[in-house]
Amino acid sequence: MMEFEDTEPCYVISVAARMLGVHAQTLRYYERVGIISPSRSKGNRRLYSTDDIERLRRIKTLIDDLGVNLAGVEVIMRMAQRMSEMDREIQALEKKIKRITDAELSQR
Repeated sequence: MMEFEDTEPCYVISVAARMLGVHAQTLRYYERVGIISPSRSKGNRRLYSTDDIERLRRIKTLIDDLGVNLAGVEVIMRMAQRMSEMDREIQALEKKIKRITDAELSQR
């Protein structure tokens, strides 16, 4: 059985919409306003990855459960992405500090 990466585009818009419980037109609108960017097939069909579906689920929760408007969703998603980037940077710096500290301790 083949395994797909979470970033592998594999769901057409009708399947993605069904998975999320929304109309395909909603997904087209989200793309038009820029809060989602699905891949495109050679035939220019929208293809959604598992990561895209998870992002859309977060967006749907923000809108439906928390009452956030699309502008707010965009800000929240951008902030969450930046926080993830910063977390990765912090982890890399912590590893670097540990390597330097370990090297200094081994020289003593």
